[in-house]
Amino acid sequence: MDNSIFKNYDVRGIYPIQLDVEAASKIAQTFLMILKEETGKEIKDLHIIVGRDIRESSLPLMRAVMDIFMKYGVQIDDMGLVSINDLYFANGYYKYDGGIVATASHNPPQYGGFKLTTLSPDKKAIKFISGKMILEKMNKLQLPLDEPEMQGSTQNKDVSLDHLNHILSFIKADRIKKFKVVVDTGNGMMGLLMNKLFERMPCNLIPLFTTLDNTFPNRAPNPLDKGAHDKLSSEVLRQHADFGFIYDVDGDRMFMVDEKGQFIRGDMILLLLAKAMLRENPGAGIAYNLICSHAVPELISKWGGKAIRSEVGYRFLAQHMLEGDGIMSGEVSAHFAFRDNYYADSGFAALVLVLKALSEDNRPLSEIIKEFTLYYRADEINLKVKDINKELDKIRDKYKNNIRDEIDGITVEFDDWWFNVRPSNTEPLLRITVEANDQASASKYQQELSSLIDSIDN
Repeated sequence: MDNSIFKNYDVRGIYPIQLDVEAASKIAQTFLMILKEETGKEIKDLHIIVGRDIRESSLPLMRAVMDIFMKYGVQIDDMGLVSINDLYFANGYYKYDGGIVATASHNPPQYGGFKLTTLSPDKKAIKFISGKMILEKMNKLQLPLDEPEMQGSTQNKDVSLDHLNHILSFIKADRIKKFKVVVDTGNGMMGLLMNKLFERMPCNLIPLFTTLDNTFPNRAPNPLDKGAHDKLSSEVLRQHADFGFIYDVDGDRMFMVDEKGQFIRGDMILLLLAKAMLRENPGAGIAYNLICSHAVPELISKWGGKAIRSEVGYRFLAQHMLEGDGIMSGEVSAHFAFRDNYYADSGFAALVLVLKALSEDNRPLSEIIKEFTLYYRADEINLKVKDINKELDKIRDKYKNNIRDEIDGITVEFDDWWFNVRPSNTEPLLRITVEANDQASASKYQQELSSLIDSIDN
């Protein structure tokens, strides 16, 4: 088994080279032991919700997991083909002891993986079980489990209607304007949900790539990949649509393009949502990660909210949102989580809340986003290096008088620009984010940083 599959947030690897059914069986056993400790229940008394995405790897991997659960007496509810949003909802709404979905998120088709959850002790919030947690626990276990074998049970579970009703509870559907909306689900799991959702709202839905296809033939699974949103932008322009949405193929991340076909970053969507939500929840907390534009905390504070700064990563944002009494969180990568969705991500809830926000504003989306564009940033770059610590020491030395903090990499601030350099969680890479008062300065300072770092590619 390749230990590199155990990520900071989940489990992901090439199937069956890095992640195979044998590894899935070990992950399932480890997950059972974690749930035993988290819930205080015996394994035979656990009740777990499972599901999978459309990937070729997901069915054999989930079968291996369910075989283990059955072997040790677990009660299983099987959702079948679902988005990751369904897992978070189901775990929170029905109060399962834990949940697991076979998915590799936005990785290419040859990848397989798992996302795993349980509940907080008060059962109000989703608690994410990271790949790193799985690996750490696995290394302490003697597998196979020293547990009595007994036959579990399995039944099918359709969560779609309850989930849809839950999402619609965030808005008043009859107050949504009759927008013309293009939605690109990339042949992934959100294609199962869109028609059902828009049947309940007055909008004109123009679906794009909603047929499930595990080869993802029409675009890259990751909306941030070069060219991934080109077809969406073209369709918005061709149809004279008001805007478009694009999802990664497991459905948790949601980006947008405006009426001009221009791509909108996740932190700008966060501001759109935050402004609307603060009107109804004055003084509430909004969590954001530290590579978001400085416009995010500035505008949240201007609107009377409490800006809660976080490390990069949706599980950290959820934690800070919970601890800081926040109502939502968001980040550049377009994970949006909500207090009223069990503090979990939901690309589904984000869509309806965006429709609500835009229905309350008579301006085109491009004009609204222009209001939030206080600063300019260079595109994030990733530099491969031989020695991450050595390169970070260089940055500390050169910019020591302007370091803000090191809660996630190094953040340095000046009067007219700032940057963050942080190591990748999985590769020998340094990720560089630069923002300045104008675009030329952002590009200049990015080049300055790049020249300082000894990259393998240089």
